[in-house]
Amino acid sequence: MTLSETKHFRCDIENGIARIAHDRPERKNPFTFDSYAEMRDWFRALVYSDDVHAVVILPNGGNFSSGGDVHDIIGPLTKMSMKELLAFTRMTGDLVKAMIHCGKPVIAAVDGVCAGAGAIMAMSSDMRIAGPDAKVAFLFNRVGLAGCDMGACAMLPRIIGQGRAAELLYTGRTLRAEEGERWGFFNSISSADALETDALALAGRIASGPTFANGMTKTMLAQEWNMSLDQAIEAEAQAQAICMQGNDFRRAYNAFVAKEKPVFEGD
Repeated sequence: MTLSETKHFRCDIENGIARIAHDRPERKNPFTFDSYAEMRDWFRALVYSDDVHAVVILPNGGNFSSGGDVHDIIGPLTKMSMKELLAFTRMTGDLVKAMIHCGKPVIAAVDGVCAGAGAIMAMSSDMRIAGPDAKVAFLFNRVGLAGCDMGACAMLPRIIGQGRAAELLYTGRTLRAEEGERWGFFNSISSADALETDALALAGRIASGPTFANGMTKTMLAQEWNMSLDQAIEAEAQAQAICMQGNDFRRAYNAFVAKEKPVFEGD
């Protein structure tokens, strides 16, 4: 697929940064079956792109995403067979896996409503910046479902801790910007006017860095969840040795010797 040609969400690519956003602001940007599938495929295709070095997920119309659309998703789900339901829940989980394994750092710029699958998408990003009105809710419990959706029970405790994650997943209550930053869910808070600018600045800093090495870092962050400490140290030794063979490592050394700022090229 062509990364910039999307049908069910917005996508702009410039200077190595992909900016994506849900495109139904009049309904607070809910997911549909089509947008789930297209975003999954988009992140899968991102692995093979040499033109994108960082991704920023933006709000649209003041909201990030309200999660699964009540009429387009929730209603139809109540009429599906178990086989159809499992195919759907596996597909939504595949979006998370695609984000984790896309090879590019992902930054979520969260403002307004960020609920359900929207909260999962923010959680699955590498970094999160909050706008002042960010309202994150893992509200599966409030619609009669378990909090263990799309990897939430595995990932959220690693970000904010087991007890705090349990509270959010059992109650479905809202996590607002200041509390989210205090808990470590958000890396920082920006003003509403500066949110996109700050997220793009962070993405730009990453995209101008050693992009091959950044991809290695993302790979290690994901793979080391399932490793012992000894295995992780060995895996990092191998990863770092691979990066030391790269030209960016030599560029950094030569720039240091010359007292210049290195210009990385991702090889």
